[in-house]
Amino acid sequence: MVDFRRVILALAVLTLLAGFASAQVNTGVPQLTCATQVAVTPLLRGEGYTEMTGDITISCTGGTQGPVGSSIPLVNIAVFYNTIVTSRLIGATTNAFLPNEALLLLDEPGSGLAGDGPARGQKLCPTPITGCAATVGSLPSIAGGNIVAAIGADGTYAPNVYQGTSSSTTGNVVTFFGVPVLAPTTTGARVFRITNVRVNANSLSGAAGSAGAGSQVTATVTVSGAASLGIPPGVINVGLVNNGLAASTGSAGSINQCAAQTKSSASTISFTENFGTAFKTRVSALSTGLYAGQAGNPTQNLPGGIYNSESNFVFPIGSQFSGLADYGTRLKATFSNVPSGARIFVSTNNVNNNASPISTPFGGGPVGGSGGNVNPATGVPYVGFAQLVNGETSPDGNISGFLPIITSTDTATSGNVPIAEVSISNNTGSAVWEVVNTDPNTVETLKFAVYVTSSANTLPAGSPPTVTLSFAPTATSAVASSTLSIPRFTGAATTGTGTGSIFTVNICRTILLYPYVTNQAGFDTGVTVANTTTDPFKTVAQAGSCKLNWYGGTTAAPTVPPVQGDTGNIATGTVWANTLQAIAPNFQGYMIAVCNFQFAHGFAFISDVGARNLAMGYLAVVLNDPGDTSARSPVNTTTSENGGH
Repeated sequence: MVDFRRVILALAVLTLLAGFASAQVNTGVPQLTCATQVAVTPLLRGEGYTEMTGDITISCTGGTQGPVGSSIPLVNIAVFYNTIVTSRLIGATTNAFLPNEALLLLDEPGSGLAGDGPARGQKLCPTPITGCAATVGSLPSIAGGNIVAAIGADGTYAPNVYQGTSSSTTGNVVTFFGVPVLAPTTTGARVFRITNVRVNANSLSGAAGSAGAGSQVTATVTVSGAASLGIPPGVINVGLVNNGLAASTGSAGSINQCAAQTKSSASTISFTENFGTAFKTRVSALSTGLYAGQAGNPTQNLPGGIYNSESNFVFPIGSQFSGLADYGTRLKATFSNVPSGARIFVSTNNVNNNASPISTPFGGGPVGGSGGNVNPATGVPYVGFAQLVNGETSPDGNISGFLPIITSTDTATSGNVPIAEVSISNNTGSAVWEVVNTDPNTVETLKFAVYVTSSANTLPAGSPPTVTLSFAPTATSAVASSTLSIPRFTGAATTGTGTGSIFTVNICRTILLYPYVTNQAGFDTGVTVANTTTDPFKTVAQAGSCKLNWYGGTTAAPTVPPVQGDTGNIATGTVWANTLQAIAPNFQGYMIAVCNFQFAHGFAFISDVGARNLAMGYLAVVLNDPGDTSARSPVNTTTSENGGH
């Protein structure tokens, strides 16, 4: 649905800027001729709320410079996006405008390109709401001699980095106020680079559909002020939205309710990126050093640099950093419906399978270093590396400071996979891994192992525990914020999460039917139950009682059966025996025994008292258990009438 309030406000801003431009354009300052482009249009994850758009560059030529000492015309540059801008808010706010991490760079400072502008250091304008005034002056040129340059209030070269602002009413606009435009005249071009603009890509993901189809993030640039930049009308494509994640769960493990489990393999969960840059490290690892891709103080400040990380152009603003993400891509498994008797463990890094870990990043080298982000072997599929962290919003620290990595506390029962326990509260818990090594040129699948520990006869059958997979951290807010983490994602199942069972519990019981038992008319019935879980086949030894359910009546009450009986505990390898006269006197009918262990077998023997004249015996019918969907009951899972003797 169109938000007409935002449309009206956007039109009002455009009208205001256009009026300002109209009032100022006839000042005798000739119009500059400009061209806009986006050198790289990145793929944005449709699950993301803070996806980094491509840089917009505006290259202008022509114009006339004023005399030395004259004021340089200032312009306001506004960029309208077709979705909400979510760049981090940095700095003091006003009622109308919120400074954010978006930046405008003049003449590619610090890029190392040819020319005086690129050779200058990066200097921030400290007043983003008003901009920074400048005058025409002269500065030494890197090529020798002097050049006409913009001079700031301190008498040195004017600021060349301008901080963007968001409107408190129109969330899809970034405005750069008070940017001086010194006409390049006949020599070279004046270049404006707009970078570090994050947007809510999730609002456009509905048009993306499958991973193979996408929708575009577009931008429109408008200029107002004392100088006129001749920017051609039209929209600019700054991003292509695709769902970034295809997640899945492996086959659910089958657990015997009777048997204790000790870090037993339950399931394997998989996260597959839909394109090579869906998984990113926090910053681009510029060295082979330990956790170079997670450092908090990276050298990642070349205008136009392609970093393929969650961070972009990193620039300090006060005590904060524009463009710096809080961590790399994180992957979350949310466990639900975990029975109170179960403990869940996960691998602390990704695995080949549940018995074999990936112990170090591909190609070796320190974890998080650049050596693990390339494939040194021809024909060998690259696999990234991710590590368990202590929460979805715990920030990465500096290289010498805090990193929220969880180290293993144990290994799985089978193989040598390092594991750690998942904290479960109210039958729910989550595990989060951060990608610390990844190759942007490879579509990767990261697998993690899940294990379970439980005591015998504690896990209920049916209603198995499930896991839901997603990017992390998940959030509900898609607006710009000074406190919410970057990156952040939706956890909705429509945007690439997978859900499935992690294990099933096979019910641990045997149902025995004694079709006729009597203690009337001078007859009695002997009843036995054998616990045969001790056998030559290495069956798990089990023990439990049998509940005796009577159907029929007594001589005194032919339609009223006795109350339910109980054999008491029957140890493995033993036989319980009793007579009807002792446990259900004067009863006649049939009896169903529900035994809380597998492989129970029954025998009944009917005779006249003393067994002098008539006697017969039979084996109890072993009924299929309607609550057991394992291979032990393959014939019928809806009734119990396929049993055998």
